[in-house]
Amino acid sequence: MEDFRPTHVVPQDGLPAWEAPDVSRPTEPLDPLLPVQLLDRRGDWGEVLCANGWSAWVDGRLLVAVPRDPPQAGQPMARTADPRPLLARIQESLDRFRRASEELVEGRIDGETFRRRTQGLRAGVVVDGESVWLFDAEHERWVYTDGTRLTTYAARSGPGRPGGAPASDGAPVSGAEPEATRLVNPPAHPRTRPGDV
Repeated sequence: MEDFRPTHVVPQDGLPAWEAPDVSRPTEPLDPLLPVQLLDRRGDWGEVLCANGWSAWVDGRLLVAVPRDPPQAGQPMARTADPRPLLARIQESLDRFRRASEELVEGRIDGETFRRRTQGLRAGVVVDGESVWLFDAEHERWVYTDGTRLTTYAARSGPGRPGGAPASDGAPVSGAEPEATRLVNPPAHPRTRPGDV
């Protein structure tokens, strides 16, 4: 869908889904890290749209919000770091998956070998022109990059780290992250729609 803009991401454990806001009408669950667009809210229920046009109802309270817009020029960044090492790690994960997938499709390895080779791989990327959001699996966080530096948008750890204390990557923390951007359950891997690979 050309106009699809994700507003949320499914948490690490995935989400049960229903055809309507009615627990008697279950459908395929949503996979971890699935980018979705929230269409409607009815109490705790949320109707979400996937990139391929498939929609379902979920517990909207469990969706993880992603930013609609990148930081405005001149605003302080929560963390500053060179994005190239993270981009290289994501590229390596994708390359490893692609190589294993090619070997599986060509019959050079079996399903068990494929699972072994891809076990532990975690990557997430949303590219929208010059706006890029990356999942940093090493630090369990979503970050935005403007091409020169990173901003943390969602992290596994909640409040508790003293202001100004260094994160595990050594990047300074300039202040508490907004509550809406913290990931309680970080994502693992995306799929466009339940049942798709």
